[in-house]
Amino acid sequence: MLACLLVLLTGCSTAVHRGGNERPPDWGIAENVKPPLVAPVVPAPPPTPAPTLPAPPAPPEEPVNTWVSLDRWSQQHGFGAVRRLSRAPTVTYALSTTNGLLVVTIGSRSASWDGVELRLGFTPQQIDGQVFLHGLDLRKNLEPLLGGFRLNSWTNRVIVIDPGHGGANMGAKNIFNGRDEKEYTLDWARRLEPLLATNGWKVFLTRTRDVEVSPTNRVNFADQHHADLFLSLHFNSLAPAKEPAGLETYCVTPTGMPSSLTRGYEDDPSRIFPNNAFDGQNLQFAVRLHRALLAVNGNQDRGVGRARFITVLREQNRPAVLVEGGYLSNPHEARRIADPAYRQKLAEAVAKALND
Repeated sequence: MLACLLVLLTGCSTAVHRGGNERPPDWGIAENVKPPLVAPVVPAPPPTPAPTLPAPPAPPEEPVNTWVSLDRWSQQHGFGAVRRLSRAPTVTYALSTTNGLLVVTIGSRSASWDGVELRLGFTPQQIDGQVFLHGLDLRKNLEPLLGGFRLNSWTNRVIVIDPGHGGANMGAKNIFNGRDEKEYTLDWARRLEPLLATNGWKVFLTRTRDVEVSPTNRVNFADQHHADLFLSLHFNSLAPAKEPAGLETYCVTPTGMPSSLTRGYEDDPSRIFPNNAFDGQNLQFAVRLHRALLAVNGNQDRGVGRARFITVLREQNRPAVLVEGGYLSNPHEARRIADPAYRQKLAEAVAKALND
C-alpha cells in the first residue's frame, strides 16, 4: 500500500509540472529551460517555436467631438482675449498668440494664420456672442502652429522631391504655349535640388527624366532613401475656366476631420493612414512653404488645405506636403510658369523655407 501511494503521488506531481509549463501560442520560448521528465522514458519532440508577431500599432488618439469656446481656450493657454473685428457683411474674430494671429469667420471654414489662408475642418460657430471652434481644429490646426517651426535639431537631413506626373501621365496643359505640366514640375525639382544640397539637405528625386512613376513607387522610393521629408511639386488647372489663379498647398486630413478637397473621391473621416502620425509636422511644413511661395506669386493665396485621397501623401511614413504652384489654365499664371526665370524663383522660395 505504501509503494502504491508513492507511485500515485509521483504521477500527480509530474502532471501538474507539465500542465504549468504549457504556453499560449503567441509566447516565445524561454531560453535555458529544460523540459520536465515525462513517462514513458522516450522524450517528447521539442515544441515548435511560435512565430514572432509584429509589434501592435500605436493606439489612435482619442476622438474629439466637442466644441470649445475660443475665449476659454485662449485663457487656458495664457493668451489675450478674442477680439471681434467685424459684424457685417461677415462676423470675424481675431486671436493674437505668441507665434501668430488667428482670424476666423463665423460660417466659413476659411481662416487666416498670420496672413496665410488656412482651411479649417469645421465651420466656426457663434453662441451667445462667443466664437466656438471644434476641438479637432484646435488640436490639429492651431496647436501645431503655436509650437513654432524648428529645423536646426535635424542632422543629416534627407528630402525626396517628387516632380508630379511624367511619361504618359502628362498632367495639365499650359494654355499659353501648350506644354505639359510634367515638364514644369521636373524643371522645378531640378532647380531646387542644388539649392537644398547647398543648405545641407541630402536630396533625391522620384524621377530625373520623362518617365511615369506610380504613386506607390514614389512612396516606396521615399522609404528606401529614409527620407525625413517628402515634397510633391505640381501645377494646377481648371480648364476651360480661366479665372482661378493662385497657390494651393495640401497635406493629409487628420482622422475625424472632413477634407477641404475631395475631387469626387470618397472622404471617410474615420480612416487612419500612415501619414496621420505626422499631422502636426505636415501642417508646419505646409504653412512655411506656402508663405515663402506667396512672396513669389504676388500673394495669390488659395490656402493651405487638407485632402486624404492623394496616395503619395497619405501612405508616407514622414512629413509630406504637396504644392500646386499656380494655374496653367489662367492666362497670366500660365505665361509666368512658362518662364524659366519664374520657376527659378519658385525653387529659391522653397529652398529659403527649408533653410534654418
